[in-house]
Formats: sequence, structure tokens, C-alpha cells
Amino acid sequence: MDINLIRSLVTVLSLVAFAGIVWWAYSPQSKQRFDEAAQLPFADDDVAHRT
Repeated sequence: MDINLIRSLVTVLSLVAFAGIVWWAYSPQSKQRFDEAAQLPFADDDVAHRT
């Protein structure tokens, strides 16, 4: 195997992995979970004010 072929394969695999991560992050199924996770830093403030 030529080193340039290996480099090309790694580049293509990296691009596919990147596209997969972007697709997963922006998929509608993940939106609710990410919205809930985004509110976690503020959850402790709500509990502290109630007591």
C-alpha cells in the first residue's frame, strides 16, 4: 500500500465520521435531550431558591 492511499483513506474516513457527528448533533431526535441538558446548570438555582 502506498502512503498516499492510506492518507486518502484516513481523510475520507475522517470526513465520514465528521458528517456523522454533525448529522447526529443536528437531528430532530436529539433536540429535546440537548435542550434539557442545556438547562442543567440552572436547575441548582431553582432548588436553592425554594428552600
